[in-house]
Amino acid sequence: MDIEMIKDYLGSYDGPEVRIMEICGSHTHAIAEYGIRSLISEKIHLISGPGCPVCVSTSSYIDKLIELGRLGKVIVSFGDLIRVPGSDKSLSEVKGEGVRVEMVYSPLDILEMAENEPQTEFVFAAVGFETTAPVYALLVEEILSMGLKNVKLLTSIKTMPEVIESVLDQGTEIDGFFAPGHVSVVTGYGVFEKIAKKHSVPFGVAGFTGERLLVALYGIIQNIGQGVVKNYYPSVVTREGNVKAVEKMYRYFDVCDATWRGLGEVKSSGLMLKDEYAFLDAGSSGLEKDIKKNPACCCDKVLTGKIKPNDCPLYGKLCTPTSPQGACMVSGEGSCFSYFSNNVD
Repeated sequence: MDIEMIKDYLGSYDGPEVRIMEICGSHTHAIAEYGIRSLISEKIHLISGPGCPVCVSTSSYIDKLIELGRLGKVIVSFGDLIRVPGSDKSLSEVKGEGVRVEMVYSPLDILEMAENEPQTEFVFAAVGFETTAPVYALLVEEILSMGLKNVKLLTSIKTMPEVIESVLDQGTEIDGFFAPGHVSVVTGYGVFEKIAKKHSVPFGVAGFTGERLLVALYGIIQNIGQGVVKNYYPSVVTREGNVKAVEKMYRYFDVCDATWRGLGEVKSSGLMLKDEYAFLDAGSSGLEKDIKKNPACCCDKVLTGKIKPNDCPLYGKLCTPTSPQGACMVSGEGSCFSYFSNNVD
């Protein structure tokens, strides 16, 4: 079946209503950017899930970074995280008060900073999923090989299969999933097979163009009610994934329980530095509290697919990309940001 036939099918679909969740934040962004919702039947509901790494980091994690910064340490971070609200302020706000916060595009950028300023302590805000965890493992490896004594990590690394299981266990009605594309490159799509079989829901591994998303969506709908995982991104994703990257990840990190914004604690859904590398940890344990800066913020419900972003009473009013009240409006991969910037109804 060619793409035009797939478009016709999805646009005229008149079967039972279905709810398909995309887990990957990049899929959320691409679905909005390519106007996928405007091309499909009103009986096909695309639901955003907890696939934005900065969006699911707890407020106490942000608070800890701010605390470390106020103690004189340099906080090094990806750009999106800088604007995420903690329980009171964001890194961006305290930067204006004199806390030194450096934005980078690669975690490895911190190495040159640390070499150039050996008397300064640097902390990398290591947020992400299985996609970035191998890079953090490489960062640890480089810190050790270079003998740097002034670099640490504050980790908030989470893993996908466990949170998908948690979403289903909490009773969210989902008929199928776009499997997270970037994560699947590393882990392989095989990690979702057990969940698919247990809950009798299909997964479709999708790329990030409009055409690839439509092809995967068609495949998912064709397999509703079946516990199967289909790969519609074979040029990049395999069942086994990047075995070497996974091995490096687990060389330096152990599995741990983790707290997600909107979901609470999810067993075995996090990664923390192994005990032998704990001297590189900046205090990542005990950051489970998640206090909303604005009590009316509905990020928790958006992240779990219970409501759409524009159902939140703050959306587009008090909460905009220039004045975010919750993490979902901060990141380019956040559901609220994607809805707002692409004028999704």
